Amino acid sequence: MNIVLIGYGRMGHEIEQMAADAGHRVILKIDKDNTGDLNSENISGADVAIEFTGPETAPDLIMKAIALGLPVVSGSTGWQDRFKEVSECCNENNGAFLYASNFSIGANIIFHLNSELARIMSKQDLYKVKIEEVHHIQKLDAPSGTAITLAKEIISQHPGYTEWILNDGTSPVPDKAIPVKAVREDSVPGIHDVEWSSEIDTISLRHEAKNRKGLAAGAVMAAGFLVGKRGIFSMNNVLDF
Repeated sequence: MNIVLIGYGRMGHEIEQMAADAGHRVILKIDKDNTGDLNSENISGADVAIEFTGPETAPDLIMKAIALGLPVVSGSTGWQDRFKEVSECCNENNGAFLYASNFSIGANIIFHLNSELARIMSKQDLYKVKIEEVHHIQKLDAPSGTAITLAKEIISQHPGYTEWILNDGTSPVPDKAIPVKAVREDSVPGIHDVEWSSEIDTISLRHEAKNRKGLAAGAVMAAGFLVGKRGIFSMNNVLDF
């Protein structure tokens, strides 16, 4: 598989190494200083693009790659207000696009369990939910895309919740809102806790990333899945949930 890397920061380097270990080849690396190199001549022979840039640049770079005929796997978060625009671009170009707020296999298992637990809890009025995420201090968006995904899944399954709010635990929380706490600490790859608590007990789901290798492995797996396909996909499709 020939890969175009869009974004060559820490995740880009990790994906490059993971791809090489799996026998794939990175034929082009795009970063903030050479976005003009993302053109039809330079992507000749490429099978797929993997994008990890940032919320300001991700949507336009994704749409540019799709318009050039590249299937795109995207892991940037914080730009989802433009997701409809990117999806329409994909459909108009008969392209392929796969987005995940977290490519870790373990995190996606937690997503699946979180949705089912929220469905069960929708019949249990004693419990209230809250979410906490912890990441390294270089992470630009807060809360994380993973935390937002967890909150949205709860809202979709539990009629008692209609929104999530960023809350540090010191402010009142509206009755139908899920409080999401975002903590930034040095050198933390990512921790996510979903806690359902009542006066008698607490039930929690927790995912703790030990490093970025799980994210890179999932992104490369998703890229392999997307080659040759048309449409819009998620990690649920990759993992057959």
